[in-house]
Amino acid sequence: MRSDDRRKKLAEILLSSAQPVSGSELSERLGVSRQIIVSDISKLRLAGFEIISTHTGYVMASSPYKERVFKVLHTGTDTVIELTGIVKLGGTVVDVFVRHKIYGKISAPLNIFSLDGIEQFLEGIKSGKSTELMHITSGYHYHTVRAETEAQLDAIGDFLKQKGFAVPET
Repeated sequence: MRSDDRRKKLAEILLSSAQPVSGSELSERLGVSRQIIVSDISKLRLAGFEIISTHTGYVMASSPYKERVFKVLHTGTDTVIELTGIVKLGGTVVDVFVRHKIYGKISAPLNIFSLDGIEQFLEGIKSGKSTELMHITSGYHYHTVRAETEAQLDAIGDFLKQKGFAVPET
């Protein structure tokens, strides 16, 4: 894995974790030494990430990444197209949520930022143990998407419109 890709993955791990993540766990998950993790944390800090070191691990306090919520509608067979397009354009699918008329907002974290992540998600759905959240609202759902730049988020929005997935907010 290239160092830039590793640092991106490191940032995504910290952004998606509600608890501190130890240097040892990061080292194991990324397949590098703890010294490399310390160096990567330093470089991420220089890039604008506010990463706090605690006695139990690292915590992401803030990020220079941009986020946008997209309202979409599609079938289950289009999920792979949607997710692949977002990831290939540099986005991370942070979560999925629906607005249910009785229960209100129902959400689930996804943190999909790679093709491997898409494959793992789709395997979980194909296993039949669960179904996609969008099915309880006839295909309508929202994604919070994170990217390094507003231009990437604009490109993702354009992609979703081009595919007919984007739904204008009312």
